[in-house]
Amino acid sequence: MTAKKNEETGYSDMKLEDLFKKLEDTAQKLENGEQSLEDSFSLYHEGMSMIKACRDKIDTVEKKMQILDEEGGSHEF
Repeated sequence: MTAKKNEETGYSDMKLEDLFKKLEDTAQKLENGEQSLEDSFSLYHEGMSMIKACRDKIDTVEKKMQILDEEGGSHEF
């Protein structure tokens, strides 16, 4: 498994609220401007991986919120 895949797997095990907090912390590190260019790129990549994990979690919840009626049609909950 690649390092990128390991990061995403670690994020998939986290709660959405915890991911938002970690993403906020990462953004603050980037904004403070004290990081080297290489560290900034690494933080950016990490943040993008967290955003993907958040998006995947939200998509999963949205799919669970759809309800099927008696005729098989779906309705939002």
